[in-house]
Amino acid sequence: MHRPVQRVGRAPRLTRILVSAAAVPVMLVAAGCSSDSGSGGDAKKGTGASPDAKASASASANAVQPAAYKTLPEPCSVVSKKTLGELVPKGAKSGKEGKSDDVATRGNCYWSSLDNNGVKGSQFRWLNVALLRFESNSRGEGDQLAQTYYEKQVTGARSATDAKNIKSEPVSGTGDQATAVSYDLKKKEGAFKQQTIVARVENVVVTLDYNGAGLAGEKTPNAADLLKAAQKAAKEAVAAVSAANHGGGGGAKTSASPSKSPSSKPASPSKSASPSASASKSASPSKSATKKS
Repeated sequence: MHRPVQRVGRAPRLTRILVSAAAVPVMLVAAGCSSDSGSGGDAKKGTGASPDAKASASASANAVQPAAYKTLPEPCSVVSKKTLGELVPKGAKSGKEGKSDDVATRGNCYWSSLDNNGVKGSQFRWLNVALLRFESNSRGEGDQLAQTYYEKQVTGARSATDAKNIKSEPVSGTGDQATAVSYDLKKKEGAFKQQTIVARVENVVVTLDYNGAGLAGEKTPNAADLLKAAQKAAKEAVAAVSAANHGGGGGAKTSASPSKSPSSKPASPSKSASPSASASKSASPSKSATKKS
């Protein structure tokens, strides 16, 4: 292979030219990097979030989610007439709504039934359904607040004063969660069988109290039958709450005033939901089964 003649004498000068030429791009690159770095820094500073933007983003991240349910159905409409005929046969049409200062947040309805068989005694039944809805606020999201109240209600039912043979079990197919608490209560008028079902659906808690007794010598009702009937009524009440918030009817009420704090207590059965005067006052769970707070 033919090799070109190398001109040694001119190499130093050529080398100096190449080195000088190579130095120019290096200087330009270095200058460019310096310029980019400065520009990038300025851009970064320019696009950085302002304190107000950061505060807004932080507030959005910490904001609670709105509650799912915005209203409640009419309390006296949450259990069907057919079911009421089974639970309170002599008082299916006697439903009385408790007083509420905000019907979109809380309400209750109660029924009482006294089947008087003369000298053979009487069968007494009492049913109360209470509804309490929670809004999302600074204390937490509505469903979380409802969850806390749900647990408190279950604990209260399990610790009822003078209750005997207390039993507790979960109830399926009734809202997001539900628990049934059963117990016996002995009074001078007779032996009462109490059934309490507490259910939560989204941000609403439904508490259903149902009891029965055989008075004046009549036999005591079967607790299993009462529980089965109470569970049926509780499922209907929960379904009515869902329907009222999904455009499915349910006799929803709305309130003109803003909802008050969920910490307010719902209408108390001990005042607004006592049995009718025709029945023994002690038959009311508000007196015969007072719950500890």
